[in-house]
Amino acid sequence: MEIFTKKLTSIDLERGLVLPHDSNLEPLQPFHGTIELSTIVESSAGTRLRDPVTIHCSTRSGKLAFTRGWYAIARDAGLKSGDIVTFYQEVNGEARYKMRVRNVG
Repeated sequence: MEIFTKKLTSIDLERGLVLPHDSNLEPLQPFHGTIELSTIVESSAGTRLRDPVTIHCSTRSGKLAFTRGWYAIARDAGLKSGDIVTFYQEVNGEARYKMRVRNVG
């Protein structure tokens, strides 16, 4: 189940990925503070990062944002402003979530 798709900005890469206002938050279940999301990261070609990444999702200025864990994904996947990420709930043995990244530049 897709939670969101977002075209990245430089702010997302420097300060944390703020979830779009139209995100489907139902799969994240209500939480207070920070939630850890074990996530498989995959390129649009199907290549995966070796291990699942734990992304910390918390509230920042009234909006949900990915912080710790997100920066490593952005670095390891070589993400830049304009690239696209899609975040899904996909339960399997390794993790409960999947992030597909697409480099457009």
